Amino acid sequence: MKLETLRDAIIYFSDATRCHEYLVANRWPNGVECPRCGSANVLFLEKYNRWHCREKHDAPQFTLKTGTVMEDSAIRLEKWLPAFWLLANCKNGISSYELHRAIGVTQKSAWFMLHRIRLAMNMEPEVKMGGNGGAVESDETFVGGNPKNMHASRRLAIQKKRSEVADWKASHKHSEKIAVMGLLDRESRQIRAKVVPNVKRETLQNAILNQVERGSKVYTDNASSYMNLAAQEYIHETVTHVQEYVRGEVHTNGLENFWSLLKRTLRGTYVAVEPFHLDGYVAEQVFRYNNRTTKDNPLNDADRFALAVSQISGKRLTYADLTGKVEETEVPF
Repeated sequence: MKLETLRDAIIYFSDATRCHEYLVANRWPNGVECPRCGSANVLFLEKYNRWHCREKHDAPQFTLKTGTVMEDSAIRLEKWLPAFWLLANCKNGISSYELHRAIGVTQKSAWFMLHRIRLAMNMEPEVKMGGNGGAVESDETFVGGNPKNMHASRRLAIQKKRSEVADWKASHKHSEKIAVMGLLDRESRQIRAKVVPNVKRETLQNAILNQVERGSKVYTDNASSYMNLAAQEYIHETVTHVQEYVRGEVHTNGLENFWSLLKRTLRGTYVAVEPFHLDGYVAEQVFRYNNRTTKDNPLNDADRFALAVSQISGKRLTYADLTGKVEETEVPF
């Protein structure tokens, strides 16, 4: 059956056997391998719906979920796979309350599932951006609540903090928010974004050095954090937003578009996002943006779903990790 719509996915993945077959083919296209030692010398135990690795090690038996974001989850694959489909394809995301009603799990379980799926969506870049004189946009934004909507005690704390600074500058207005930096490759139309501790010169320029090939064109606003990029062998041009937003090819409008999509999702669907979890929400939006349907890259919903599912291996997120309650003696998987 060719999967094209959410209805197709729900019907197809309502059968546990088809879920099993789909994930086996997706995870091990060249044959089943032990996730612990990599051996292909495995035996399928049909009665227990798991495999036994014939190599000698402490944990020879494994299932489809072993070594994936779904490990140790009692939730059936018939619910996991539609959840992957929904998060990969809903342009503004899907809240844990929506998911818990849609697939029939508790809200707490749905919240945990969504964070594990976001981890699967987080794609590690393999090559640097730009190169051969290519153009890259760099910009940053701030994510956080509007003080007028905050609890009175929180709002007073911010006001007190500001009153203690004699020469409060405009740059301090975001002190209660979280900084997110983004890079957009004009050629590939791909975004990379992550939470950064601050927007100081060292932080932003190190990110550019790590992600962008030297010799590339780098377009930014006129923030002082980007000064002297030319000394790092980049062709650096800036636009002053007080005067103009576009000067020929010099602008950061591509990233501004991405910021608007990100903030629409955070404000409209997720409403309240803790800084501790913000990187996951950014990764979710980056995944959908980089795999959107374009003339040069005509992906559909099934393609995005398959890509998200293909990235489940080698990633693990426990509830203790997610909530920040990991004991010092605990060693994450």
